[in-house]
Amino acid sequence: MLVSALKFGHQLLAEVIVSGDTVVDATVGNGYDTLFLAKLVGKQGKVIGFDIQPQAIEITKQKLLEQHLSCQTRLYLKGHEKIQDVLTNEERIKGAVFNLGYLPKGDKQIITQGKTTITALSTLMDHLEKGGRIVMVIYYGHPGGEQEKETVLDFVKAIPQEEFNVLNYQFINQKNSPPILICIEKKLRKNNP
Repeated sequence: MLVSALKFGHQLLAEVIVSGDTVVDATVGNGYDTLFLAKLVGKQGKVIGFDIQPQAIEITKQKLLEQHLSCQTRLYLKGHEKIQDVLTNEERIKGAVFNLGYLPKGDKQIITQGKTTITALSTLMDHLEKGGRIVMVIYYGHPGGEQEKETVLDFVKAIPQEEFNVLNYQFINQKNSPPILICIEKKLRKNNP
């Protein structure tokens, strides 16, 4: 059976992330991806999470404490475009996740933006280990969502195929703007053109 974009994104990350890895949750939201990543990297790994809404950070902190997963997690009340302020130049990540749109059950006026998402993606691609993956679920059925979707899709279509694989996964016969999953994978070695 075909799985949802979100579930497929988790499968793609679980295939490459192991205990001890460093990963990023670029949009912490309600903390579900943060928890998922914290379980994958274990106590020896590190999850670095970003969100601009204090409510998202607090909800996620509480979930991490309840699951005994807070020791491997650092959360920042910052937009994901500030990732470069947190990662050191030498730091490498094995995976990252984005959920673009607005915080479920939150203020629908506060949404992710194409420009800041591209800034974050560029930084993460520079820090991505070979074989690592960035997974992005694009929700776009809200005001401003279509514009961000087009900005992000234009960007990922132009990523050099010699260095990265880019996957697009979407149910195309569903109503109400079905989410789009994008996976960016850094190739193990560059292909010769």
